[in-house]
Amino acid sequence: MRGIFFDDDDARAAVAALTADGYSAEVARERLAGEDDDEDHPWAVVTDAPEIALELLVERYDGWLDPDTPTRPPETGRPAGVPLPQAPRRIKRDPGRL
Repeated sequence: MRGIFFDDDDARAAVAALTADGYSAEVARERLAGEDDDEDHPWAVVTDAPEIALELLVERYDGWLDPDTPTRPPETGRPAGVPLPQAPRRIKRDPGRL
């Protein structure tokens, strides 16, 4: 679970609050795509705390919550989908077949 904060002091205050409650938490600089200025990168707080605990801190310090999302869908054991045709369907008759 990650919380994104725009101020270093806010991120460090969130880490202090989470560690005081007994959770592990650390601060890291979050590099967003399209940001070329190093001073504009937000701070990420990575923690094992429950979502609600981090959500309250994110709301307090005007950040946003980045929940852990799977990078790919879970395996279900079912086929991936409808099989696609290997060639286009012929609408008109084949001239060789009469």
